[in-house]
Amino acid sequence: MSVYPRFLFLIVLLIGSGLDQPRAVAVAQTPSAASINGFVRDAETGETLLLANVFLPDLDMGTATNTRGYYTSTGLPPGRHEVRVSYLGFETRRLVVELAAGEALRLDVDLEPEGLLAAEVVVEAARESEQEERRLGSARMNTALIRQLPTILEADVFRSLQLLPGVKAASDYSSGLYVRGGSPDQTLILLDRTTVYNPTHFFGFFSTFNPDAIKDVRLYKGAYPARFGGRIGSVVDIYNKDGDRTKTRGTATLGLLASRAMIEGPHGRGSWMLAIRRSTLEPLLAAARSGDVDGIPDRFYFFDANGKVNMDIGSNDFLSVSFYAGQDILRLPISTDFDVRLRYGNRTVSAGWAHVFSERLFGDMAVTASSYFSVPEFLAADTFSERDNQVRDYSLRYDLQYVASPRREIRTGLWAGAFSFRLADTFDSRRVLTLSENASYGSAYVEERRSLGLLWTLTSGLHASWFGRGDYLRLEPRLALERKVAPNLFAQLGAGRYHQFLTLVTNEAFSGLDVWLTSSSGVPPAWGDQVVAGLKWTPSTAYRFEAEVYYRSMEDLFQLDPFLPDVAGLDYSEFFHFGDGYAVGSEYLLQKERGALTGFVSYTFGVTRRRFENLDGNRFFPPKYDRTHDVNITTMYDLTPKWRLTSVFAWATGQAYTEPASRWQLSNSPLTREGLDVLESPFNAARLPAYHRLDAGATRRGRLAGADFELQIQLINVYGRRNIWFYSFDFEDDGAVDRSVVPQIPIPVPNISFTMRF
Repeated sequence: MSVYPRFLFLIVLLIGSGLDQPRAVAVAQTPSAASINGFVRDAETGETLLLANVFLPDLDMGTATNTRGYYTSTGLPPGRHEVRVSYLGFETRRLVVELAAGEALRLDVDLEPEGLLAAEVVVEAARESEQEERRLGSARMNTALIRQLPTILEADVFRSLQLLPGVKAASDYSSGLYVRGGSPDQTLILLDRTTVYNPTHFFGFFSTFNPDAIKDVRLYKGAYPARFGGRIGSVVDIYNKDGDRTKTRGTATLGLLASRAMIEGPHGRGSWMLAIRRSTLEPLLAAARSGDVDGIPDRFYFFDANGKVNMDIGSNDFLSVSFYAGQDILRLPISTDFDVRLRYGNRTVSAGWAHVFSERLFGDMAVTASSYFSVPEFLAADTFSERDNQVRDYSLRYDLQYVASPRREIRTGLWAGAFSFRLADTFDSRRVLTLSENASYGSAYVEERRSLGLLWTLTSGLHASWFGRGDYLRLEPRLALERKVAPNLFAQLGAGRYHQFLTLVTNEAFSGLDVWLTSSSGVPPAWGDQVVAGLKWTPSTAYRFEAEVYYRSMEDLFQLDPFLPDVAGLDYSEFFHFGDGYAVGSEYLLQKERGALTGFVSYTFGVTRRRFENLDGNRFFPPKYDRTHDVNITTMYDLTPKWRLTSVFAWATGQAYTEPASRWQLSNSPLTREGLDVLESPFNAARLPAYHRLDAGATRRGRLAGADFELQIQLINVYGRRNIWFYSFDFEDDGAVDRSVVPQIPIPVPNISFTMRF
């Protein structure tokens, strides 16, 4: 019997429970109550501002704009009221409105940006009225700061997120996000509400997201709300810029590794934006080849493009279409008779329609398509081999936001789609493996935020997920509670259950070979519970302190069994080994947001463990990315009106690795005629030395030929720390083990970029 009737019944039940109650509340409200609603925008560009704050001080009531920049505040008594609208980096605007009984006032607000020297911070401030900003386990990254921080050759969204507490980096060469003990596949990556499956360039060196094209970056590190699902760890929610609605503008940046350009402007009923980026490595590679340097590619480049078009159909209907396309191309001769070629990349498209039904009800629909492909090819003498890896994901989602009263808000929505992957291996022009899966999936949620008096806020929700391969239906309750201890101090507690139907077979050295696999019959989805508690304190407008503790379990983890010699002839469920794990830790953030000197200090204490029945005697072990201690210190100092200095210092416990403890020889092995040396040792029981690095930079602003310019000079690894990437072990003829060091970035690396804005 098909699961669809069961799933549709659950959808109706969830949506019904979410919308029936608000109607009852609305009827019970005072008929004379008034309301205000509208959009908050940047006065210079017309861009909507996400999570801008709208506060009525005389009523001690506030709200925030949603991901479309729309807000609504209901249940207001008739009369004269002050409205304060604020957004970090913009001048606070104060307006006085006169509300008649029962009036629904449309109040669109434009905010003026602060001057160039205004403080730019990583995480948006969490003031008393900013309930969404205070959400437990969440953080927002300021895109202006992403472009300012010292970075390895190219400004990068994910490397900036790695500076936040609870987010760890695997190495200097990886932009992957390891959040609260989770692997990268446990983090859902969304771009304009579209899933991105491999968000990397340059072998994983940095992420695919062009900072010039990004409007908003929000990270949910744990206990995330019911509107999200599909991963047991965390969520990164990214939105492209809409485009300037007032005039045509552009930026162009020339850098050592990559150059980028962005242009945006208005059209008759909306705006548009186009951003492109391409590597500029060819001169460097040509010089290295002419110097007879080994291992230099014959061909290597990457490119990406982001675009978005917005159109206002009327005052209550808004359409948008956005896309992303990126690709890496590599041709690398290993020897005279061995050649490697690779193509991999992502494509996404999203079409959205937002509709204001009334001052209380807002709807947002999106149709999305996402694809990831990876095609490595190997030519050894006359033998050709290839792996064709394709992922496709098509989805439809619809979300409703209903403001039932000043103290109560309901969100509900659906997300349904079709996921497929195909993996085909060819050796010597013969197909040796073909693996494909097609799965329908769906989810529905209802989420309520309710103020319980003046001191307590309760957010509860239920997320239901269904996956067609294996007919899995799972329910996920979510709960968050906030207590206002003092006007500037909040205590928070959150918990939730989460499921995941996908797993990633990853290459630690090179992300272009990553392969996604799914749950199926005999391969149940992974799941886990999370519990988080925290304090958020803002003693003044200049300082902010956050502390959170967390625990998360990981059950039914499924990974490709590394001990399988060959998967040919095996059932799909036999490809995997199964395990469990946990992560526990605490995080601290101290931030200074105002003045000539700004920045933050973050510290994380974290422990994460995994266990698989056929690995290391089914004992818990630390994965490679386990870090007990992690410290990041980021500073920005405005030396003069034209010069800004920046620095980033990182220190972390060394990563876990397996140290050879014993050795024996395998005789009569079918793999070799002479016997095989085998290492035996506790898995990941040793630690590399501690990691630490200092990066510094300077930015010069000015005007040239009638346009604003920005010159950035940076030095990565200032004092030349030789952090260890991994050890390589070889046997000597006398039986001794020779250990050699493979370093991360071993020397100071300069970086320079020049940006023009016109």
